[in-house]
Amino acid sequence: MKPLNVHLGFAAGPQGQGVAYARVGAERTLRVPFSVRRFPALLEREVAYAALTALANVLHRRGVSRVQVLVEDSRLVEDLLERRDVPAALNMAYVRLRCVLNQFREFAVAAAPSDYSDLTARARSEVAMHAAA
Repeated sequence: MKPLNVHLGFAAGPQGQGVAYARVGAERTLRVPFSVRRFPALLEREVAYAALTALANVLHRRGVSRVQVLVEDSRLVEDLLERRDVPAALNMAYVRLRCVLNQFREFAVAAAPSDYSDLTARARSEVAMHAAA
């Protein structure tokens, strides 16, 4: 069985309210809200972890067992593929994400090509709109 291809874009506001948009296959886009404790020194890395965790939870609840996720955040991809040390503030988020990912029969993550930035732009736009309100 072939893995489900998902392209992920995300953003979060200064108070930690975020939204992820995931293009599932070629036709369907999921909106996945999430919240995250912000750490300005991490330069948005905590947002990437929270967004992927939220998406993985939704996909798992929907019965997906094999998935390949493409994300624009290359640091997240490197953290997961290289199993490298992460900043102390990300330790729990990393463990939480790994636990969620281990529920899949097959999980892969890769850097997204630049032509999928529309999902991130959509998420940033929504977060900015809510922050301004």
